[in-house]
Amino acid sequence: MQRFQRRRADRPDLKRSAVGITLVPEPEGVTFLLTRRATTLRGHAGQWALPGGRADEGESAGETARRELAEELGLELGADAELGLLDDYATRSGYVITPVVLWAGTGPALTPNPDEVGELYRVPLSEIDVEPRFITIPESDAPVIQQPLFDRFVHAPTGAVLHQFREVVLHGRPTRVAHYEQPVFAWR
Repeated sequence: MQRFQRRRADRPDLKRSAVGITLVPEPEGVTFLLTRRATTLRGHAGQWALPGGRADEGESAGETARRELAEELGLELGADAELGLLDDYATRSGYVITPVVLWAGTGPALTPNPDEVGELYRVPLSEIDVEPRFITIPESDAPVIQQPLFDRFVHAPTGAVLHQFREVVLHGRPTRVAHYEQPVFAWR
């Protein structure tokens, strides 16, 4: 990731946020942590999400991702767990998301917060090493990205972030994803 030249989104009109692509080594290979948001949440209830959220004043993207990881899953990581950043992704719901790649180490204790997390998954990296699907919608000229996972599809922004992670980290290809659209249900 050191050679990857990430792109920042200069969008002062949007709120800053960060998500963590948290890597966990398992006996069968490296996994990452993915959640299904609690169905009781006001925004994006029940959607697939990487642990993350809105940045506090003065917080770096890494600090935000690590704080949110602790709040959502009870996993406390230090700054030394940060491996790098991917491109910012501006959402239709008013945020600029900075993806932070984190190394959790072996066997972290996880305690999902039921107020925020409906389900927690440890997903093998091989599960996202597939080509995404792209569809068109009448509301936008940009293609909607759909990342296949669990015999379903994970949409942007999470699907876009996972696709860029796959391309940059697993294959060393400097792929950009900011131009991919979100489905209409994610616009609010």
